Amino acid sequence: MTPRRALHPGFWLVFWRELGWLRRRPFLLVLTTASPLGLMALLTAVFSAGLATRLPIAVLDLDGSELSRTVIRTVDATPDVAVSQRVSDLGEGRALILSGRIHGLLLLPANLERDVTAGRRPEVVFFYNTQRLTAGNLALRGVSNAVPNVAAGIRISLRTAQGQPSEVAQPDLTPIPVQTHALFNPTLNYVHFLLAALLPSVLQVVVVTAAAYSVGLDVETPHRLHSLRRLGGGLWPAVAGKTLPYTLLFLMVLGLSDTVLFGVLGMPLRGDRGLLLLAALLFILACQFLGTLLALVLRPMGSAVSIATLLTAPAFGFMGIGFPRIGMSAFAHGWGAILPGTWFLTARIDQTIRGTPPALSARPLLILLAIAVGLAALLALRLESLRAERVLHEATP
Repeated sequence: MTPRRALHPGFWLVFWRELGWLRRRPFLLVLTTASPLGLMALLTAVFSAGLATRLPIAVLDLDGSELSRTVIRTVDATPDVAVSQRVSDLGEGRALILSGRIHGLLLLPANLERDVTAGRRPEVVFFYNTQRLTAGNLALRGVSNAVPNVAAGIRISLRTAQGQPSEVAQPDLTPIPVQTHALFNPTLNYVHFLLAALLPSVLQVVVVTAAAYSVGLDVETPHRLHSLRRLGGGLWPAVAGKTLPYTLLFLMVLGLSDTVLFGVLGMPLRGDRGLLLLAALLFILACQFLGTLLALVLRPMGSAVSIATLLTAPAFGFMGIGFPRIGMSAFAHGWGAILPGTWFLTARIDQTIRGTPPALSARPLLILLAIAVGLAALLALRLESLRAERVLHEATP
């Protein structure tokens, strides 16, 4: 007996009918394929550069000395920022920052060279807009790396001019050297960091919403639910046959996006491919179970889709990418914990950027499995409840 014949014949009737619906319902096809692929293509185009460089900043040079010009040249030579304008006062620089034309303003005070030569500690000030967190921090990093290098060079020159050997002057400036090693994503590549997290977040919204919409089309009224049950020879095979085409579609969408990430954009894959595939399958199934459960509990279909969107649309903020989950409030931490995307993203980062041993990645996979099994159990209870209601209705004279 072939595996196909071993399954309930109603399962295949619903399965092929659902594939036919995808051809006849453009909105459903767009929702499940064109929409996630289009969003992924847009995000890929936005973040494909990998790293924001040469962010424009302005300079207010009140000294006009050779030292201030050296500082400006050194700052402009960093990969993070580019000195694009010079301003005449702070008001002009503030207006440029507020307009978005520059990301920071470097203020070099008057008498900078004289004070440095005299051994004083003049202050070089950098103004930047912290509302633009990423751009502001990158600009700050570029300036913070450049100015101390110039200052260190000047202090070494002053000490050697006083007769101190350079091999002695250098250690005196940094008596306790600090070695820093950036792990996993040392270049702050946004393909590895942000794009790899945005794609599962977008897919989670699409999968849950599409499941709620597609199942809701057949169950939002008793008549449609009865027709689905009759076609599938029961609710169990009918729901299984209805959801399987979308499982295959979403696996293909995720596989296509990963092909671009790993093959075209060069995201590292240092872990186990099998674990990554298992995590993807559990993630998609859990999201489908959630959307199907919402469709069976919340009727009409519009209510299920609305709640599905409400649950998943803000999920990126609770996944621990932009802000660590350990520092979140109990509500935010709990919201992130119940969403499949949080744990799929954890397993995904473990098996791509970090190269975590499989044994250490068991926790997010087990949590994903527990979420999928828990949602499947709730779905089974709801199906049994609907079946019992139907039997009771038929037995009632």
